[in-house]
Amino acid sequence: MHDDLVDAVFWAATSGIADPERVAIMGGSYGGYAALAGLTLTPQLFACGVDIVGPSNLITLLETIPPYWKPAIEQFTTRVGDFRTEDGRALLKERSPLTYADRIERPLLIGQGANDPRVKRNESDQIVRAMQEKGLPVTYVLYADEGHGFARPQNRLSFYAIAEAFLAEHLGGSFEPIGQDLRGANLSVPAGADEVPGLAEALGSKQ
Repeated sequence: MHDDLVDAVFWAATSGIADPERVAIMGGSYGGYAALAGLTLTPQLFACGVDIVGPSNLITLLETIPPYWKPAIEQFTTRVGDFRTEDGRALLKERSPLTYADRIERPLLIGQGANDPRVKRNESDQIVRAMQEKGLPVTYVLYADEGHGFARPQNRLSFYAIAEAFLAEHLGGSFEPIGQDLRGANLSVPAGADEVPGLAEALGSKQ
């Protein structure tokens, strides 16, 4: 699946649609996994990445699936990998971005809901911790009242504002300063507030 994304980047670059030095990878849920895979499997292809509620470790993802997914466990293990067998765990580890966290070279922004029942907070915590241990740049935005995605309008607005500033910093171009866009959002930034222009100041004025 990642090969398809790589092919798309090369096609866009060779067609003159995209500047190969200014391509970001961004997505939520599976798209968040794809963003993490992009920065770990092809560490120089993307200028930066944005991961929203994406799994970093396929073993822990499958070990903590929510109760309402239990009836489909055989489908998951067939399509993704069987965490209950030694061979299956080896395959899942090989395909988990967390395994290659030390390969990351480009900045990463992560958005996570603290109450996510599908992709638990630990999926983001693990990759952030691994990156911090290696001294790699990562910004981690955590929403205390969100689950799998951002439902509250104030939370969505705040993350869009942060993401816009982050992308402008690493891709170039203009952006609207964060300013008061964090107002009413229930967020904390456990790591990397200083990596996004205006984020530390906006957090300070939000208090």
